[in-house]
Formats: sequence, C-alpha cells, structure tokens
Amino acid sequence: MKPIDIRPEKLALEMADYSRKLGIGVENLLHADAVETGVTPKQAVYREDKLTLYRYPGADNIRQNPVPLLIVYALVNRPYLTDIQEDRSTVRNLLAEAQDVYLIDWGYPDGADCCLTLDDYINGYIDRCVDVVRKQSGQEKINILGICQGGAFSLCYTSLHQEKVKNLITMVTPVDFQTPDNLLSAWVQSIDIDLLVDTLGNVPGELLNWTFLSLKPFSLTGQKYVNMVDLLEDEAKLKNFLRMEKWIFDSPDQAGESFRQFIKDFFQNNGLINGGIRLGERLVDLKNITCPVLNVYAEQDHLVPPDASRALSGLTGTTDYSEVAFPGGHIGIYVSGKAQKTIPPAIGRWLNAR
Repeated sequence: MKPIDIRPEKLALEMADYSRKLGIGVENLLHADAVETGVTPKQAVYREDKLTLYRYPGADNIRQNPVPLLIVYALVNRPYLTDIQEDRSTVRNLLAEAQDVYLIDWGYPDGADCCLTLDDYINGYIDRCVDVVRKQSGQEKINILGICQGGAFSLCYTSLHQEKVKNLITMVTPVDFQTPDNLLSAWVQSIDIDLLVDTLGNVPGELLNWTFLSLKPFSLTGQKYVNMVDLLEDEAKLKNFLRMEKWIFDSPDQAGESFRQFIKDFFQNNGLINGGIRLGERLVDLKNITCPVLNVYAEQDHLVPPDASRALSGLTGTTDYSEVAFPGGHIGIYVSGKAQKTIPPAIGRWLNAR
C-alpha cells in the first residue's frame, strides 16, 4: 500500500489552494444570479387547483410524432429536474427526438388539499389532463411517461384507462416496494402512518426530504459540500450546483390522505405486486395494461433499486415489453451527460417505432 504523502510543505500548499478557491467562490456566490427552475420555454395549457399542465413547443424544423407524450412526475419533488439546465434536459432532448411533450406540474399542496386521495390524483387530475392533451392533439390515445412515484401512478392510470393510452414508459419506477435492498421501504414498514397523518395533516416536504438524504448521509449531507469547493471558482459549474441544491430542497408538502394511502397500499401492502389497490370503485389490475410498455431503470439507484423496477416484467398484459438499463443513479439518469445522450434518444426511437 502506497504511503500517504503528509509532508508539511505539501499540506501547506493544499491549504493555500483551498483558501484561494474558497475566496474566489465566496465572490462568485455573492454575484450569482437567481437560480432558474426549468430552462426550456413552455406554455400553460390547463390549470386546476394547484396543478398546471404545460406544453413545450418543439422546433419548427422538426416534424413531431403526432401522438403527444405526457410526463407524469412524482408528488414528492418538483418536475423541473427533467429540464434542469440547457445541456442536461430530458425535456429538451425528447423534443429533439420529435416528441410533442406535455408535463404535469403538481404545484404546492396546502391545508385545503389535505383530504385529496389517490383517486383524486389519478382518476381525477391525471385523467382530466389526459383528456386535455387528447383534445388538443386530436388523438384518441396518447403516450405517457411516468417518473418514479409518477410511474406508479401511470401504471394505475393505464390499468384503469387503457383505452386512452397508446404507449406507456415507466422511468425509475418502483413496482415491487419490498425488495430486500430497499432501505427506504424497510424504514416505512413499521411507521404508524395513521398516527402520522392524523397528527400532522399534510406531511411536510422537509420531513420527507431529510428522510431521503438520510439514506446516504455521508455523501448527500457532508461530502458533497467538501467537494463543492472545487466547483466554486468555475461560475458555470457553481450555477449548476446551485440549481441542483434548489431542486433538492424544493420539496412540496404531501396531501395527508393520499400520502396515507400511498404508504399503506404501495409500501406496506406492496399492492402493485399483491393486488388490493382500490381507486374509487375499481381495483387496479396491471394485467389490464395491454399497450406497449418501456421500463427504464437505473442500475445504481438507491431510492428505487433495480429489482424494484424490473419486477414489472410479466405483471402486465402486454405482449410488447422492453427494458432499458442506465449505469447510474436515481438522479443521474436526468442530470448526467451520458444519460442525456442515451435515455431520451432510446425513448424517442421506441415511441417513433410504435
């Protein structure tokens, strides 16, 4: 094993360089502009309560797929992760692949929303957004891209409304919520969710955010800020770091009743595997999904382990099921350069072929 070089003169040089970077970084931070949230132009085409449905106009010189693509994001974070910066934008790269892209922004629930159920979100909000997209496009069926928790919602929605969905893509989506390597699920199993929701009403986004960060406490709450010093003197890299920090801590509160049902039905009862998820008067049955399905997952995902996503294989009624694996993590699949060169093109090719 090579000995560590701890000569005093080397340590002094490293400390001097650290201080220099820190000084430049403080100056850059003082002059940093406001951090944008989403970089691609978009138009609001529908609003209801806290929800806004956006459409992203494509380039005039690209002939779009006539079947529009609706992105259904999770409730627990903000959807601008899909459009975080110019060269790290899933939305922008889907547009480049000739997709007509719409996205649901759930907004920020407040006390007035505490009684919203999963039926309200899935058979209510999502279904009405789908109908708006269908009407605007003139298509009887549309494509849906569900992300993380939004993917679980999209599976439920397609199961109940297959007649409106042409193709379904799930992205880093949990299906089996009780795989052995799912640390988040292990924590959730023993939570008295009734006591939590009855006490708090809406569940604070900050509480959930720190729960997610605690899954990897060293790298997510300590080491990254030590490493940040190496970025401070580069204004572009600093701006990108601040964008990610804004997204990480921009955590909406969760409507209490829907959160209660999600924890019980999906995590504690593993309902997508075992059945028993009831939305309104109907039970979710993944065998009702007969449209083509593309399942995209991340091989180093600490929030949604690969096995949790791969469990979808064989559960639906489709004869056209495909998987795409990305060699990275839950967030890297949106923000890494390698992901942007591979994942949106793979989705675009898959959709255009169908």
